[in-house]
Amino acid sequence: MLVNKKIILGVCGGIAAYKAIELLRLLTKAGADVHIIMTRAAQEFVAPLTFQTLSSNPVHTELFNLIAEREIGHISLADRADLFMVVPATANIIGKIAAGIADDMLTTTVMATKAPVLFAPAMNVNMFTNPIYRENEQKLRALGYLFEAPVSGSLACGWEGEGKLASPEVIFEAAVAALTKKDLTGRTILVTAGPTREEIDPVRYISNHSSGKMGYALARAARRRGAQVVLVTGPTALATPVGVTVVPVMSAMEMQEAVMAHVAVCDVVIKAAAVADYRPATRNSTKIKKKADWATIELVRNPDILAGLGGMDYGLKHRPFLVGFAAETDALTENAAKKLSEKKLDMIVANDVSQVDAGFNVDTNRAVLLFKDGGSTLCELMSKEQLAGTILDQIIARLAES
Repeated sequence: MLVNKKIILGVCGGIAAYKAIELLRLLTKAGADVHIIMTRAAQEFVAPLTFQTLSSNPVHTELFNLIAEREIGHISLADRADLFMVVPATANIIGKIAAGIADDMLTTTVMATKAPVLFAPAMNVNMFTNPIYRENEQKLRALGYLFEAPVSGSLACGWEGEGKLASPEVIFEAAVAALTKKDLTGRTILVTAGPTREEIDPVRYISNHSSGKMGYALARAARRRGAQVVLVTGPTALATPVGVTVVPVMSAMEMQEAVMAHVAVCDVVIKAAAVADYRPATRNSTKIKKKADWATIELVRNPDILAGLGGMDYGLKHRPFLVGFAAETDALTENAAKKLSEKKLDMIVANDVSQVDAGFNVDTNRAVLLFKDGGSTLCELMSKEQLAGTILDQIIARLAES
């Protein structure tokens, strides 16, 4: 999402300036070309050399320096920006920009840019709640400036409350969202992800190798594109996607209950979870002891959540666009097409999980997208983030036709 994007990162004077270093690392790792502007106060907290080393670009601190001996610095930076970020943003910088004051490199460049501007404020709680500051922030919001709100916590000044800079990961996500088209605004999307666990006793369970990475990528991508997202997830080791409503579940029965509780308000349901087909007929309340060289566990079928959604009578309520996943090891297209028809889906994503670069626990995938109208799309090897974008593109196109 950020490859070759030019981002201007303004750093103001505050103890949270050190967190801008981690944000810079996240931005550059994602492929962005980041140019730093530091206020004089910011240089008291972090040396410009740190930012220059990590960005591989010169750090701008003086208003009247020329770029490449010919370009006016603040105008050149303002013109080249795809996104302008100010992290941390102090009460001082927000007040100056709200008042139209441009008296240093940072304020002058912000005033000159036509790129989206994202502020991440950080300050003492009393400053943050001061009505003058609140009025300045509201004025800038009304003018289209973006804000990533601070969080509550222990502040460097010793106070407790709002004013703590949002985490670099949250600010990074806000940057990606700011550069993403909002073609899912007004839509509610439910995504299921991860494995389910079917307990045998308090120690053992039946599960599968799903990591949840594909479902989480879909949830992140949909949220970035403006959707309200509900993520029903089995147990994973993944970080919670920013801005997403997460409903943790353990078993297939719990997942079914969570899905049914939310489906009525959803425009799209994407079932990316690897739900166990069977569960033990009974769960032993204590650990089963070894008594023989073999044991038998009686299994019963779990409900097919997606087939249930496809066969539901929605009455006067609209039927959501239903997307399933087919994790196969052979006859990929044939098996997926059969599921698409039998479960009455609008779309199915078929992938061969026997391939080492497109199965479980990897960051890449390749798939065939099949549609109920008979169409198909082949997706060659790509990251799961990219595949999530492609899947959403196809969903959006078909929602527009309905």
